Amino acid sequence: MSQPAVSAIVVSYQTGPRLKECLYALDADPEVAEIILVDNGNPDDLVEWLHAFAAKRPQMQILAGHGNIGFGAAVNLGETRARGPHLLIINPDAVLRRKSLPAMQETASNLPEPWIVGGKIFDLRGREERGGRRKELTLFRAMTRLLGWNTWTLEHSPAPSAPVDMPVISGAFFLSSKDSFAVLGGFDEAYFLHVEDIDLCRRCRETGGRVIYDPRAAVLHYGSTSDAPSRVVQAHKADSLAFYFRKFARGRLERVVVEMAVPFIRLGTWLKRR
Repeated sequence: MSQPAVSAIVVSYQTGPRLKECLYALDADPEVAEIILVDNGNPDDLVEWLHAFAAKRPQMQILAGHGNIGFGAAVNLGETRARGPHLLIINPDAVLRRKSLPAMQETASNLPEPWIVGGKIFDLRGREERGGRRKELTLFRAMTRLLGWNTWTLEHSPAPSAPVDMPVISGAFFLSSKDSFAVLGGFDEAYFLHVEDIDLCRRCRETGGRVIYDPRAAVLHYGSTSDAPSRVVQAHKADSLAFYFRKFARGRLERVVVEMAVPFIRLGTWLKRR
């Protein structure tokens, strides 16, 4: 039985040459029916290469001219142009491993809407990177993470051998569907960068859907290839964390605690960039 067509959505901002590897891998994967490149801003020479690459591939679209609208908003824009019922969201500095999509689609085949399926993210040495498997984000886990005590991510815990429910997977690499995005309303565009994937996973679970980690699916992730200044990235992360905890705070006491914690979150993210 054939699986639904997959539209791959790649958001790029000052990515650099790793974007080419990402696109070549997607183009060569037989399960990818369509590639949608959302260009939030890239150097002229890379833009020229992208258009030459797309000109030879009728299954590829380039969405440009909107400026840097942030990651979540860019994915949402790509989703509106996607023709396939399944959506692969993948970072521009990630290279898809062959046979990952059939595994993810098999896992998704019995899931109710909405659903999200993530996979392993590994580095050049084959080590699992941080973020692919995570517990629910709480203030305690955020604060301890900023202090260098990891109580949140699971890359150092035994890896599952089969698909398992996971509170949070990474927005750098996951499969979902247009129907799921319709139920969830896509990414919350109030996040410019970072934490929008945590928010999406939480809303998926709270809506009655499931978030699954499938270890059979994987990408090689180069990481830190964007030319964006570290101080800007960390500032966006601090803003996103503050927004997340304010958004999901329940009751007056929790809101007060969040407001007391926000300055420490900002300080912690600022110190981590140094």
